[in-house]
This record gives sequence, C-alpha cells and structure tokens, in this order.
Amino acid sequence: MLTYTFTNIGSDSLYQHLYKCIKNDILQGKLGTGERLPSKRPFAKNLGISVITVENAYEQLIAEGYIYSIPKKGFYISDLKREPLFSHTSKNKNIILSKPASAYIADFTNNQTDSQIFPFTIWAKTMREILNENQEQLMINPPCGGILELRTSIASYLQEFRGMHVRPEQIIIGAGTEYLYSLLIQLLGKDLTYGLENPGYPKTAKIYESFHVPYHYIDIDKEGISASSLEDQNISVIHISPSHHFPTGIVMPISRRYELLGWAARKTDRYIIEDDYDSELRLSGKPVPTLQSIDVSDHVIYINTFTKTLSSTVRISYMILPETLAEKYYETLSFYSCTVSNFEQYALAKFMANGSFEKHINRLRNYYQTKRDSILSTFKNSPLDKYITITEEESGVHFLMHINTPKTEEQLLLAARSKGIKLAPLSAYYNGFADSSVLNTYVMNYSSINLNNLDQIAESLYQIVK
Repeated sequence: MLTYTFTNIGSDSLYQHLYKCIKNDILQGKLGTGERLPSKRPFAKNLGISVITVENAYEQLIAEGYIYSIPKKGFYISDLKREPLFSHTSKNKNIILSKPASAYIADFTNNQTDSQIFPFTIWAKTMREILNENQEQLMINPPCGGILELRTSIASYLQEFRGMHVRPEQIIIGAGTEYLYSLLIQLLGKDLTYGLENPGYPKTAKIYESFHVPYHYIDIDKEGISASSLEDQNISVIHISPSHHFPTGIVMPISRRYELLGWAARKTDRYIIEDDYDSELRLSGKPVPTLQSIDVSDHVIYINTFTKTLSSTVRISYMILPETLAEKYYETLSFYSCTVSNFEQYALAKFMANGSFEKHINRLRNYYQTKRDSILSTFKNSPLDKYITITEEESGVHFLMHINTPKTEEQLLLAARSKGIKLAPLSAYYNGFADSSVLNTYVMNYSSINLNNLDQIAESLYQIVK
C-alpha cells in the first residue's frame, strides 16, 4: 500500500499534501495508467489520517483529471497521454524578465525620463480629483477610440499650439505608437506596399515584418524623402518624421512637404503617416507646422505620443485619421477595446484642460535646454572639443556628435563602454551599408544623462579619441 509521511508539510493542509504526493507519483511514472489506488478507509488508517482527508485529496485529483472513479470498484490512474512533466527542462535558462540597473556613467542610447522632471505632485492631485469626481465614469468601458474628454482636450491643444483643426472623433487613443501602427496595418490593408525612411526608426520595420506586409526602405537626402523615390518603389504608405527626422534631426522644407502631399493625392490608396514624436520639444523658435495642417486631400495620418513629454513609461499615444479613414475605422475595427485605462485617460484629460500640460511643456523645454547647454558647454571647454563636431542640437532631446578619429566605430564603441559610456552610432540606423560620411557620428540622447558626471564623461571621451 502507498505510504507517505506527513511531517514538515509546511503551510499545506493534510489533504493538499496527500494530493501533491499522489500527483507527483503519477507525473513521475511511479503510478501507472490504470493502476488502482487504495480504498479510502484502509488508506486513511495506514496513513494515520481521517477518511475525509483522503476523500478531499481524491476529489481534487479527479477534478484535475489525474484519476477517475468506477462506482463500487475504486479509483484508478488516468491515461495522461503525455511524457512525464518532470522530464522536460527549460531550453533557455537565461530569460531576462527585467533590465538590471545600468552600470554606465552615461548612456546616450537611453530615452528614459528623469524622475525629477515628472510633475508628480500635480499628477497625484489630478488623480485624486478624478477618483473623487468621476467614480461612475471610471467604471464605464470607454469607446473604442478613447474617452471623449481626452480626445477633446487633445483636439483643443492641437488647434491652439499646432494649428491643426480636427474633430475629437478623428482621434484614436492607444497604448503606445506600436499598437497604433498595428491598427493602421489592419485598417489600410496588408496588400499595400509600405515605405520606411533610411536611416530611420528600426522598430517600425519589425512591426511590418510581424504582420507580413511588404515594405521597402527609401533613402533620404538632405531634405528627407523625395516623391520620385516613392514612385520608383511603388510605395502606397510612407512613414516619415518631417518636423524632426529620427535619427538625423533634419527638418523637411516646405517645398518637399508639398511635393509629398501631391504624391499622396494622386491615388486614393496613398497615405502619409506623419510621426511627430517630439515636436513639443523644439528648443529654439516655434514648433514646425505639421504636414497634417496643410493637407487638403485627407491623405495624412498624424501620430504623436506623450512618452516624450510626460514619461517614457506613460504608454499613451494617439493618431488622427482623415475623415474617410475614421469612418472606415469605426465600421471595421470598432470591436477593439481602447488599450489605455480610464483612470489615465481622465487624469490626462484634466491635466491638459486645466493648463497643467502647457505649463509642464514650458518647464520641460527649459529643463532640456539647460541640460543640453551644460553638456555642450562642458564638451566645448574640454580638450575633447578639437576632436568633435556637434550638429542638429536645436530640437528634441538628442543631437549628433561626429568624432574625428582614425579608430573604427567598433574600436571606439568598445573603448567607450570600457569607461562606462554607451554610444549609438548613426550608421546603426541605416538599412544596408551607411555612407562613409556618417561613420563615427553618434546619436547623443541626453534625456537621462546625469549632469554631475559631465566632467568625467568629457575626460573619458577625450582619453578615448586623443
């Protein structure tokens, strides 16, 4: 007869412990298919436990399918029709569930937001007000495009500060731009050919690949994408960042913008996805007018995000669909639930409507301008200055730094990493071989750089390149 010990069973009850013992013997093959288990009363007497304990253990095993009962005959081991679970081991024992703390004194590849710049006090106050005033609304599922209050606040903000006239119904809220891209692919169709800027943001290509849609890289010149190159590649949908191209930082001139709008207007299935990812952070002059604001043919899909202006961990983005596409979206994709929680939507709507967002943007610009100026001043006033050239520093939270050195990019990257500095070469954003003119040019994202380390950063870079 089966025998199990009931000492040191931890927090388990007696029946749970017995259930686990029998289950383990089944999974390890010690109890085979069709083998009869002891009757309840003799089994309980042999183990020194109550009959009800054995009954509860058997009932749990029956419920999970490990054993079955035949009336007036007993309990038997089920045929699991599989290998014992304990024979399987993980093929990858190094799965990373979270990123370790950075060991770098400066990570110029990181776009993480400084905690000191997030408006925690105002945001917490806004959240408390929402929890007190909007309790009923918080429990109602939002429309597929997001709550009307947030979309109205975004529409008002865009009209006042970006010169864009859109209806709230054209605005679709989503948890991150990657999610919105996936909606667009479903909305526009997988039979179209999509285009990406080269160089450009690498994640967009991965999204297109995951949906198995055809796409081509389109080389940019000093003014961005040209319409003739789109015609040559038979592109139907082109993704661009005209107000501050990533990663080169160039601004598309108005002549090229009208050229692209003309290209899109010539066919009904052509669209321009305008990614305006950091337009609010232009540090000098007014924000560059959007392509959407001068589009009269309804062929521009505008996308923006709050990850740059609030926090990299705030996964709230939005897209503005042309009128005809908005109607199609509600007809074909309205079964999707909005992926941003009501709590965050109502809080952000109030944060924008009461003027807190505008004040935060102004504070953010000043903060990043001071940070950028400190970095550039430290570099300029150090021996490093004669080895570097800084460009595209007027917009966003990154600039380009070319290093004049005979070392290869690989040598320089390894040397920098050995001194605790992580760099991102511009050439890494190209599909295929980058022109030699961009080699040893680095995309310097400074949003998370600790200014207390500036002298050490400048000295370390100087030691690497001198």
